[in-house]
Amino acid sequence: MRRNRALSLFGCFLMMLAVATVTARSHAADRGRSRGSGAVEPGSPAAARSSLRLLPPARTHDLSLLGSFARPTPEAVPTATNCPTGMVEVEGDYCPYVEQRCVRWLDPATKLQCAEFARAATSSKCSMKTEHKHFCVDRYEWPNYAGATPVAMASWYDAKAACEGAGKRLCSDTEWTLSCEGQDRKPYPYGDGYARDDQACNIDKPYILPDAVRIFDPKTSALELARLDQREPSGTRNSCVSPYGVHDMVGNVDEWVVNVSQAGKPFQSGLKGGYWGPVRTRCRPMTTAHNETFRYYQIGFRCCGEAHPTESSEGPLALAQETRSSQR
Repeated sequence: MRRNRALSLFGCFLMMLAVATVTARSHAADRGRSRGSGAVEPGSPAAARSSLRLLPPARTHDLSLLGSFARPTPEAVPTATNCPTGMVEVEGDYCPYVEQRCVRWLDPATKLQCAEFARAATSSKCSMKTEHKHFCVDRYEWPNYAGATPVAMASWYDAKAACEGAGKRLCSDTEWTLSCEGQDRKPYPYGDGYARDDQACNIDKPYILPDAVRIFDPKTSALELARLDQREPSGTRNSCVSPYGVHDMVGNVDEWVVNVSQAGKPFQSGLKGGYWGPVRTRCRPMTTAHNETFRYYQIGFRCCGEAHPTESSEGPLALAQETRSSQR
């Protein structure tokens, strides 16, 4: 009797051990299949991180001829200048309208390239109510690195998504103008602000007629873009710096902005600064002929963001001038 009871208990123990072993192996196999398939459980933290990734991480060997819109750096933290690393603080009064009179044209027929503006006492005075602004702007064109060639072939939507993916935003045209011309509201951001200088910035290079069909044909796009490309690495020309310390605001690549001054008409999109060719390339004008999906070989962008005041600040313009002096 006792022997039969002992045998029964021993059999139950063996059965429980077998079930436990099978269950453990089943869970291990499930985990192995999950790792092998790369599947992410819906609602998990990994799935949330995946859904928030607006742009893929940059890989050097994947970068196209004209650059990548992928987020270039980890999130920066505010510094003593009230702006994240790589951005310039801008604070000042924007004027909606400034009378700027050209006294000598390089191209009298088309009147795009003004060689010299009038230096009258009223040339930089504002005849309308000013708007006080305080914000941060990228020091260089995207990807915002000294020595990096700015991206091109960007649509307005590309630019907006890239800036937001980096925790920033696309600049308004009024912010962009103030960053370029400074508080003296001069036509050009370099030199004395009145005379055009094709040595100061990457401007007025010979025009090369583009072939739009070849640009957008995958078979010929790379060759055509290389033929047209006359960009220079950001910061190449030390003199192409605005009064606030922002580089390459005119020339190099045209820059997308949010069209605020014209109330988003005809489009939310606007282009500021011009590119390397023989065009206006000064602070005030804005091109509004292209919608938000338009992209072309000479179009790039830079980002803006909010300024976060610290307990002590020496003022953005003074800091910008100090930075420029230290770079010489």
